[in-house]
Amino acid sequence: MEEVEAAKNIAMALAVGLGVIGPGLGIGILVGKALEAMGRNPEASGKIQATMFIGIAFTEALAIFALVVAFIIKFT
Repeated sequence: MEEVEAAKNIAMALAVGLGVIGPGLGIGILVGKALEAMGRNPEASGKIQATMFIGIAFTEALAIFALVVAFIIKFT
């Protein structure tokens, strides 16, 4: 029984750890490119910022899905 719990803990850690790497990189690139675009065209910063926040929300949803999968692994 202890081996099963240990395996679940390792699987949960891997699911969260690997599942958050992609969204973390994605959000970093997204914000960086948005700031770059705002620097080049300050008049369009409102539209760029709104689109950036929508992109951040969708990207962050992937990290939340990874967390949900990790909890499903842990508690089943």
